[in-house]
Amino acid sequence: KSGEMAKSTQLIDNDVFRAYATYATIVLLKMMSMSLITAYFRLTRKAFVNPEDVASFGKDENAKKYLRTDQDVERVRRGHLNDLENIVPFLGIGLLYALSGPELSTALLHFRIFTGARITHTFAYLIPLPQPGRGLSWAVGYAVTISMAYKVLKTALYL
Repeated sequence: KSGEMAKSTQLIDNDVFRAYATYATIVLLKMMSMSLITAYFRLTRKAFVNPEDVASFGKDENAKKYLRTDQDVERVRRGHLNDLENIVPFLGIGLLYALSGPELSTALLHFRIFTGARITHTFAYLIPLPQPGRGLSWAVGYAVTISMAYKVLKTALYL
């Protein structure tokens, strides 16, 4: 029923919770892929931050030149950090939202828009696309999380 908190024994049968689990998994896998993309850029740009990472290049001054920052590596890292700043709140608020008894169609809309916004944000960061593309995709995802938080507060605290 809409507006009723789900019982933990019913979660696996709860369509909204299953939708949340699906989209949470998608955005977590997307966020995890940023680690792999960072590693790819580090290897292809030969830009490392730890001395042990350049040990295969030798121990002389030649190897030390690979201890450096690279603009492309840092760009990927900033995108990954932005994921951490936005996906982690989505996970917590989204779970509470899923348990707050929203209509499935409304929940799917929230989860799909957030997921699409985060994927778009990643492409906008990595390509890079001109602004305001990246900023708009961030704002859309953020607004979805705020919308879910409002619903949770309204349902749970009667705001």
